[in-house]
Amino acid sequence: MSGTLPRIVRVIPRNRNIEALLLLFAVGLNAFELAQIQLSLLEVLTPELFFYWLPPAILAFVIHVILRQRASEADPMILPIALVLNGLGLSMIYRLDLGSIANGGTELFGVKQIIWTVIAMAVAAAVIIYVPSHLFLRRYVYVSMFIGIALLLAPSLPLIGRSINGARLWIGIGPFTFQPGELAKIALTVFFAGYLVTRRESLALVGRKILGLRIPRARELGPILVIWAASLLVLILQRDLGTSLLYFGLFIVLVYVATGRSIYVIVGLTMFVTGALVASRFMSYVSGRFDSWLNPFDSKNYDAVGGSYQLAQGIFGLAHGNLLGTGLGGGIPHLVPLAESDFIIASLGEELGLIGMFAILAMYLLFVSRGLRIGFNHPDDFSKLLATGLSFVIALQCFIVIGGVTRVVPLTGLTTPLLAAGGSSLLANWIIVGLLLRISDSIGAGEKSAAGGAR
Repeated sequence: MSGTLPRIVRVIPRNRNIEALLLLFAVGLNAFELAQIQLSLLEVLTPELFFYWLPPAILAFVIHVILRQRASEADPMILPIALVLNGLGLSMIYRLDLGSIANGGTELFGVKQIIWTVIAMAVAAAVIIYVPSHLFLRRYVYVSMFIGIALLLAPSLPLIGRSINGARLWIGIGPFTFQPGELAKIALTVFFAGYLVTRRESLALVGRKILGLRIPRARELGPILVIWAASLLVLILQRDLGTSLLYFGLFIVLVYVATGRSIYVIVGLTMFVTGALVASRFMSYVSGRFDSWLNPFDSKNYDAVGGSYQLAQGIFGLAHGNLLGTGLGGGIPHLVPLAESDFIIASLGEELGLIGMFAILAMYLLFVSRGLRIGFNHPDDFSKLLATGLSFVIALQCFIVIGGVTRVVPLTGLTTPLLAAGGSSLLANWIIVGLLLRISDSIGAGEKSAAGGAR
């Protein structure tokens, strides 16, 4: 009897039971948010609440059932956290739509966002079903590089490239627009992880010692120089500081994780800061962003086209929220341009207050920490770097976006992961969720194969 007990314990999917309880809490929280918005703005609950609540809730439990069958050992917290953030973003976008309708506006985003949510969550489910092992990606390292570069440079093409709000980050075919850079970050993460697995020893051990530091050879610094040049090319062609920082920062962090050598971080940061400062001197777009960041309340910047008006209004909104916020539906976030996308964090900060902002940041921190935990615990080097890279992409993007809204760093054109309006961002981030779930499920299998190889 005692010999069969361990087998029975292993069959019970404990992680999935924890996940089910967390999903119930997430679904209830999303319903509460929508109900509060309707009662605040409409003073009555309408069936429209179910349109925004039911599709993500149903798909979340569909993914949960798939995980029980296909990935029972996957991390139990990633899916509920993603659902909470996605649901909160949907609620705020719906709240902004109601405010826009009350003020005679016609440009609405809620229906598009719920459609993209359904598509993105369905793609995440497909990743779990049809990618039995993420290790197959290692065979397509250089294919991923070419795909990533093609997606990154696609907005620069003359026929399909689109400039929106001064940044050339979109491609468009008729009324349909898409931001390919969001998918490029996944492809380039796969490439960086695969490349560094094969070159980690030469990057870590080869080189001369100067003042106690082992300086890598010139040819080992070659990839860093290439990525640095590519990030500056993005800055020049697409006029977006945030995207160039995201890709260069991702590569530098993965180099550090692969080699454990801080010299790469020091050299990389020095190169990027130097390039950004030089660009600020010779490119009016970059210098304007820096000036608006440093002096947002200066009348010249505040009144200029593309100046600091948006940033200043976002700061006013955050100040209006104070500690506890105005409550969902109680603020005036529509006064901030692009409140549903670039500045959705300012909209949430106004209505949820500083405490609500800390709660949102805590959710992101927990999401990233679970992803890093998956990477650090995985016995396979490629899986370790891939999980770390995907998690760091979310962390760095949050820092760039939220830091821009709160004046920690210059404002950029990136969007807050899982919260902001935008189908391309939502699709890419749910793919990351699916990949992290798949990688986390393989930790036990990797340990068993490693143990078997040792014997």
